[in-house]
Amino acid sequence: MNKVVASAQAAIHDVFDGATIMIGGFGLCGIPENLIRALVKKGTKNLHTISNNVGVDGLGNGLLLAAGQIRSHIGTYVGENKLLEEMVLQGKIDLQLIPQGTFSERIRAGGAGIPAFFTPTGVGTVVAENKETREFDGRLYVMEHALKADFAFVKAWKGDKWGNLIYRKTAQNFNPMMATAAKVTIAEVEEIVDIGELPADSVHTPSIYVNRIFRGELFEKRIERRTVRKVASSS
Repeated sequence: MNKVVASAQAAIHDVFDGATIMIGGFGLCGIPENLIRALVKKGTKNLHTISNNVGVDGLGNGLLLAAGQIRSHIGTYVGENKLLEEMVLQGKIDLQLIPQGTFSERIRAGGAGIPAFFTPTGVGTVVAENKETREFDGRLYVMEHALKADFAFVKAWKGDKWGNLIYRKTAQNFNPMMATAAKVTIAEVEEIVDIGELPADSVHTPSIYVNRIFRGELFEKRIERRTVRKVASSS
């Protein structure tokens, strides 16, 4: 039951070329920084990534993008990544943008074993093109398919040796649902504790969903865009 591995490199040893990987985080918050850096070092190619955004230039998923390792991406937000914009316009990467609520529900459905569902979001727009639509109670809905992956990279605050996880604040974004929707879930945490130290009613992701866990070596936790208030003049 001890799922602890020594490092990020050891955790991703079987990530293969062409794999589909869910990567947790919102902007630069709650991203698995160590796993991303390890994957860049490993040099795995033709990846199909699923994450809210593709990081920024030089950080997060932006590192994978700059290394030419991402073949296609499914997400909700282009963000501040200039390189992504250039690659999309040049046809170097296949980008699929999804409304954020639909994105979340497609991942949740994948983890819950629900193959598809109907939502009113996107009806009558390009989002619904070539998709089945159906009327319920006088309103039109579009069918969306679940999202699943070969691997899920998630970032948690604390975890125990069995793989039970607790996320802190905004890191409770896409990490918990992604942990349920992949064949192999790998968690990087800031602290690993002994079995029984995590309050059972505080656990966000039960150990049954986690295959490997390790303590990250470096967390930059960089701010994507710093906004400060101007100090009013005293004169």
